[in-house]
Amino acid sequence: MIVHHLNCISTCPLGGRLMDGCTKSIVERGELTCHCLVIETNAGLVLVDTGFGLRDVANPRSRLSRFFLGLVSPAFREEMTAIRQIERLGYHPRDVRHIILSHLDFDHAGGLDDFPQATVHMVDIERDWAFAQKTWMDRQRFRPQQWSTSKQWRTYPCASGERWNGFDNVRQPDGLPPSILIVPLRGHTFGHAGIAVQRDDGWLLDAANAYFYRDEMNARPHCTPGLRFYQWMLEKDRQARFTNQGKLRSLALNGRSVNVFCSHDVVEFEKLAGRKASVPTPQSLPVAGKDATYTYPLR
Repeated sequence: MIVHHLNCISTCPLGGRLMDGCTKSIVERGELTCHCLVIETNAGLVLVDTGFGLRDVANPRSRLSRFFLGLVSPAFREEMTAIRQIERLGYHPRDVRHIILSHLDFDHAGGLDDFPQATVHMVDIERDWAFAQKTWMDRQRFRPQQWSTSKQWRTYPCASGERWNGFDNVRQPDGLPPSILIVPLRGHTFGHAGIAVQRDDGWLLDAANAYFYRDEMNARPHCTPGLRFYQWMLEKDRQARFTNQGKLRSLALNGRSVNVFCSHDVVEFEKLAGRKASVPTPQSLPVAGKDATYTYPLR
């Protein structure tokens, strides 16, 4: 199974080094990735999270909250959207048959509009809380403007499924091979999930926002002050978040063939992708029979 790593538009939070641990100073803006996956399967392409989409790039103020636009200042570049990077791989956007969402935060679901034909998979409580818009923060992070494909959403109960590597209620999404699993990781949101992908050399576990900084997976965990605050600000279930971080840490440290990574750490992304986070996926020749010049209409 071939897995491609895409950074679908970096965010540039206030605080610089206090956030990403890499930027030279605290007065500069930092850099966090929006790490997404494209998986080539017999059922077509599977996109894991979407990052920001074309409509976010074209008109961010109509799509995203002023609060988060000011706080994280996304580096809007059309060539970094998932749809454009998939075209660079030589595929047509319609080849994306399935999208698996870790959760519905604006920086993970902004590209849903770009793939209106795809079936979108997520945990049911994630959809329910996002639709409810109960709190001020929910209204900032969950953006209905990005949900034109909601009729294509397929949800799964968070209290049923199988056990996998210490995690309960793990499910295989409908229509996809057993080498792709949804792993509930409640905490950041109530319906937050990781996505596990089995390759020949072992499993990848995209833990999404279950943690934010690479050193949180160390035996002596450490997180930058800015990201520690950011996680606290957005968490829905603190106890569950720390419990799942502990399980992920044990999995990362125990030597099994599971490679754990998160959505926003630049160092993790560049190690897995083999390129700088600011660089889109390398250009490939068009796949036979596919038109790689598709332009998605902005409505």
